[in-house]
Amino acid sequence: MTTEVHSRRDTIRRLIRSQVIGTQEELGRLLGKEGIEVTQATLSRDLGALMARRVQLPEGGTAYELDDAPVGGGAEGLKAVHALVTTVDESDAMVVLHTRPGAASVVAGAIDGGRPAGVLGTIAGDDTIFIVPAKGIRPSRVANHLRTIWKKGKG
Repeated sequence: MTTEVHSRRDTIRRLIRSQVIGTQEELGRLLGKEGIEVTQATLSRDLGALMARRVQLPEGGTAYELDDAPVGGGAEGLKAVHALVTTVDESDAMVVLHTRPGAASVVAGAIDGGRPAGVLGTIAGDDTIFIVPAKGIRPSRVANHLRTIWKKGKG
C-alpha cells in the first residue's frame, strides 16, 4: 500500500471516528476540505478495506462506523443517543440508566466509546445500564455530567 493510500485511509478513519457521516458524498466533501480529492470508486474501495459499515442511527438515518469506533464516539456520540435515555439515577455505588426497550447496548456503547469523565465502565441489559464510576469519583458526579450532556432531569 502506498503512503498516499495509507494517509487517505487514516484520514477516513479519523473522520468516521470523530463525527457522524451518513453518505459517501458527505465523506468525499470532508476529505476535500482536508485537501484529499477522491473518486467515488476509490472511496468505496477504501471503505471496504477499512471494513466500514453503515448502521442505523437511533434517531433515524444511517452512518458509517468502524469495528473499533462505533458511530458517534466521543461527546457527539453521547449526544446522539440522548433520545434513547429515559432516566439517569445514582446510588451510593453506581449510576443506573434506563433506556427505551432494547436500546441499552447502544447507549452503553456510546458511553464506553465517548469515555465521559469519571466512568470506569458499563454493563448493559435490555433497557438498563449500570455505570461504574472510576476510583474516587462519586456516582452523583458521573450522573450529573451525563444529565448535563443529555439535558435530562433527575429520575
